[in-house]
Amino acid sequence: MGLARFHAAEWHIDPHKIGVLGFSAGGHLVAAMSTHFEKRLYPAVDAVDKESCRPDFAVAIYPGHLSIAAAEWDAKQGTKKFVLHYPATADKDLGLNPDLHVTSQTPPTFLLQAEDDHVDSVNESLTYYIALKNAGVPVEMHLYAQGGRSGCGARSFRSPNGLRWWRRGWGRSE
Repeated sequence: MGLARFHAAEWHIDPHKIGVLGFSAGGHLVAAMSTHFEKRLYPAVDAVDKESCRPDFAVAIYPGHLSIAAAEWDAKQGTKKFVLHYPATADKDLGLNPDLHVTSQTPPTFLLQAEDDHVDSVNESLTYYIALKNAGVPVEMHLYAQGGRSGCGARSFRSPNGLRWWRRGWGRSE
């Protein structure tokens, strides 16, 4: 993100209209980038590292691992198990993964999901949508009753309505 902003003039792009898009686990990365943009993993070494890592917009298509239930499943996988910390009264199906901290600074987000997705439950998108709404973040979600794992994503971007929200004011004008 910072590298794109640093080279924006050279690459002829607007440094204030750089976003992220991801599908499935990539949708989780979209949420992670949108909520952890202030945390650097290393000390700044050059001018690139001084650029903002906050996406100007985010698009998560059938995102995964956004709910507490999915995070709990993740915590039990592999050789290194870990414990999740969340309130005992939290709704596991619609509670947000405790590693994601949505604030009013989280970028405007578009979510797309098929209700019959057999890999990532519709609850993953619903969870993030609720957290974004509660934080006052502009969010739009398109749910399709049918579409399966990836059918809704491919079809919606080819349709005249695909990503119309972006042209309506969150990004470039029509």
